[in-house]
Amino acid sequence: MIIIDKREKNSMVLSELIERKQQIKLQQLKVADYIIGNIGIERKTISDFISSMLNKRLLRQLEELKQYPQQALIIEGTDDFPLYEFGKVNPNAIRGMMLSIMLDFQIPIILTKNYEDTAGFLILLEKKQKKKPKEISLIIKKKAYNLAEQQQFILEAFPGIGPATAKKLLRKFKTIKKVINAKEKDLEKVKLQKKKVESMKKIINAKYKKK
Repeated sequence: MIIIDKREKNSMVLSELIERKQQIKLQQLKVADYIIGNIGIERKTISDFISSMLNKRLLRQLEELKQYPQQALIIEGTDDFPLYEFGKVNPNAIRGMMLSIMLDFQIPIILTKNYEDTAGFLILLEKKQKKKPKEISLIIKKKAYNLAEQQQFILEAFPGIGPATAKKLLRKFKTIKKVINAKEKDLEKVKLQKKKVESMKKIINAKYKKK
């Protein structure tokens, strides 16, 4: 059986699985889009993958996905858009994220051409799991971050600010408020590049414009 998150109910993947007469079950999943056996699977279109990579949401989702005994990340749509040529994102940034997913998180990546290809992988994976059935607890929850992790996560939302830089800023200035109020020259003393400082200040000082 393929357990599918209810948020996927309008996806073409679900339609394809129904078309191929697969045994499925729609269920509210806090983490992952699909569960097959003991494997939690996150599915992303290329645009969603890039977007979640840039706003750092992907890192949190991968950490939560690790609660399953086994995991997989499906990146769908490579038939329409070459992954490394999407938008204006530096190809090395995408390569770096791919390596981090495979080496740091140790999560396999499956590249699929389209929704039909995605459904094909899920069906084959479900057949393989039938040969070695395992029970899995569905009590998977969103990860609770402690205060320090939440502070770090907020700073990582700024362009060009990674985990190491966020920690360095918090160690130096102690609070997010002091980081935001810090003068540019003080931020640069923490070896924060001038371009990143200017980008941070621009976001902090810009007036919100509702679209």
